[in-house]
Amino acid sequence: MTTPLHHATRSGAALPSGLELAREVPAEARALFTHDALAFLADLERTFRARRRELLARRRTVQAALDAGWRPDFLAETASIRAADWKVAPLPPELADRRVEITGPVDRKMVINALNSPAQVFMADFEDSCSPTWENVTLGQRNLFDAVRGTIELVQAETGKRYRLEQRTAQLFVRPRGWHLAEKHVLVDGEPVSASLFDFALFAFHNAREQLARGATPAFYLPKLEGHLEARLWNDVFVHVQRALGLPVGTIKATVLIETILAAFEMDEILWELREHSAGLNCGRWDYIFSFIKRFRSDPAFVLPDRASVGMDRHFLASYSRLLIRTCHRRGAHAMGGMAAQIPIKGDDAANARALEKVHADKEREAKNGHDGTWVAHPGLIATARAAFDAVMPHANQLANLREDVAVSAKDLLRVPTGTITEAGLRQNLEVGVRYLAAWLCGNGCVPIHDLMEDAATAEISRTQVWQWVRHRATLEDGRVVDAALVRAVLEEELARIESEAGANAFADGRFARAAELFARLVLAEELEEFLTLAAYDHL
Repeated sequence: MTTPLHHATRSGAALPSGLELAREVPAEARALFTHDALAFLADLERTFRARRRELLARRRTVQAALDAGWRPDFLAETASIRAADWKVAPLPPELADRRVEITGPVDRKMVINALNSPAQVFMADFEDSCSPTWENVTLGQRNLFDAVRGTIELVQAETGKRYRLEQRTAQLFVRPRGWHLAEKHVLVDGEPVSASLFDFALFAFHNAREQLARGATPAFYLPKLEGHLEARLWNDVFVHVQRALGLPVGTIKATVLIETILAAFEMDEILWELREHSAGLNCGRWDYIFSFIKRFRSDPAFVLPDRASVGMDRHFLASYSRLLIRTCHRRGAHAMGGMAAQIPIKGDDAANARALEKVHADKEREAKNGHDGTWVAHPGLIATARAAFDAVMPHANQLANLREDVAVSAKDLLRVPTGTITEAGLRQNLEVGVRYLAAWLCGNGCVPIHDLMEDAATAEISRTQVWQWVRHRATLEDGRVVDAALVRAVLEEELARIESEAGANAFADGRFARAAELFARLVLAEELEEFLTLAAYDHL
């Protein structure tokens, strides 16, 4: 039996010393905001705040070096770690087979449907597919609290349809927000807390012991890490939390998304730092392209062609994927593949078949390369992805496939793909950026656009690519220079087209106009904003 939760007072009288809530907690989630839970969060924030800030400052220092011409390489100071023979701690049996993982935000219907899906894992996402409104992040915690206990239900008011968990469910992983983000609605000693620690602390405090009692593992995905020092911080958080909760060190497991170019040079070191807690690495390829553009923002030699032409067959991406597999398998860790963002196309069987063929080809490539599993954004893709892996992977994983034939150099990881820049590519970036941002500002971080389920990573690629083209006066294939005047003109045309398709009612609240104004400001700014979500957060 679980212990009933005690309600925190609305007045704040029960809040720990030095902690303030800037907004009232929604009634459905209020039971989670107990004095003990908030004291647990405040302790984490005070313990790790300074180190987090130092690491974020280090990112700025590294960016300044990149702007001055420095280029990354594998670290000389950690060569002994790469050369040594060691492995991460073994995973519990329930996490051995992860061949298909479905991801999505933490709204109640999504949580139920994803856990009921035939995927092995559901990654409940507080990050790129979740617009971090106060309601979303607090109710998301309540949804996961209920899901862990098997009590989550939903009755749709319009139809009366009831959603509840089935007996067999996918394994739950939780992705907190990245180190760079703050949760402005919770203040400790007058300053906003780390969004990473907010998401992680509330979930772990309420659910880690409950999961263990039910035979499950407290498992997480860690986003946006720039290197092993940031992984070390997460590891120290895990140790601190396990001791505070009375759990053995190593109970928590975490998969790190290798979705930044700098982290690609430190995969061994990241696994080493998290070796007691590691559940492997993942190819977060959309954010990886975004990071590639962002980190080499000042160098015209790193200007990328249309993002639609930058697939996993490109040398720098294929090299990164294979290096991840070799590194993980050498260390006994899972090497997870990337996202299939397609969604079923209703009413057009031929188009839907073509989309599924693309998904199958992509997943077949991942399986043959040696990945242990992959991501999908929609339940309708699970069977296709699973078939591709089943055909290649008869066992739970491919850890025995060491890929000793793979040799990847810094030059391989930094090879810039060639190709053209087109008006169609410019229009795609502006349209998708505005459509996504308009939805995000209204609280929806997971948006279907042109038969793809888009999240913040796509908007980030779109934004940084246009900024890069303007900054370096890139030319379209017809010879026109991508400058501010062209961007404004095309953006105005795309906004008008969106309005004609969406209808006047969709434009009545001004969401698209606000999104277009913000997106234009970001792509035409003198300096590149580090993250779209940082700039947009104050507009929520």
